[in-house]
Amino acid sequence: MISLLVRAVSARRLIFVIVDFHTHSLASDGALSPEQLLVRAKEAGVTRFAITDHDTTAGYDAVKDSKEAREVGLISGVELSCKWATTTIHVIGLGFDASAPSMMAMVSQLTEARQQRAEKIASRLEKVGISGALNGARNRAGDSQIGRPHFAGWMVDNGCVSSITEAFDKYLGAGKPGDVKMFWPSISDVVGAITESQGAAVLAHPLKYKLTGMKLRALVNDFKAAGGVGLEILNGRQPPVDLKRLVQLADAAELIPSVGSDFHRDFEYGPKLGVDADRLPVNHYIWDALESSQ
Repeated sequence: MISLLVRAVSARRLIFVIVDFHTHSLASDGALSPEQLLVRAKEAGVTRFAITDHDTTAGYDAVKDSKEAREVGLISGVELSCKWATTTIHVIGLGFDASAPSMMAMVSQLTEARQQRAEKIASRLEKVGISGALNGARNRAGDSQIGRPHFAGWMVDNGCVSSITEAFDKYLGAGKPGDVKMFWPSISDVVGAITESQGAAVLAHPLKYKLTGMKLRALVNDFKAAGGVGLEILNGRQPPVDLKRLVQLADAAELIPSVGSDFHRDFEYGPKLGVDADRLPVNHYIWDALESSQ
């Protein structure tokens, strides 16, 4: 296990450290295969890397023993869905034993939850005049973990909407018919599964939940009380004011900073793989703790 107290590095690194502990492959809602993702990470100069697919370790499992995995410093990763009060929260798991019973049971539970959620989404879409969504989304997902992006893609293909953005704005986004939250386990159960599997639990993109300052601090406190040890201070393309706020939040809660691109696919204004850690305003990170715990 990772100690909650991590000694800060006293001097800045003399070499550039490119890391990415938040990425997605075709195993969930990314556009690249796990193999392609590793190639792209290597091209970006990444030396510490995690594939954190939604509610599955299939992406990591597919490439964990490859030469490319060693070249980019691949560790186990996953992004697990859970609920806190009425809000859907994502928790990144890093450096865990993917074959541990606790992790395998949680992934199985979430796979079933995603199937149940997909059925509920399709039922709600049926009520607003969109038929056939469940089979369409399942066919589009294939062996991947089914999610709202698969519904959105099917809706575009079938002319229900003109774009993915429109699908979320009208039907699948927050407060819309396809926004179904009821099937996720609690945040304490998800964090527990990660820690019982000898991994580190990191609170993903804390500002994306659009909580008030008081509620965000309450979430962070509950996450830490459950055994969480890290907080994502940088996620994708993020303004400096948000980075500063999250650094302060992590410091106040004594949580270890983590960073990631949240890369899913290439698009004009989307994040690229890899984060230059030496440009960030802190000098200790979750990967330092992971390495020191080995």
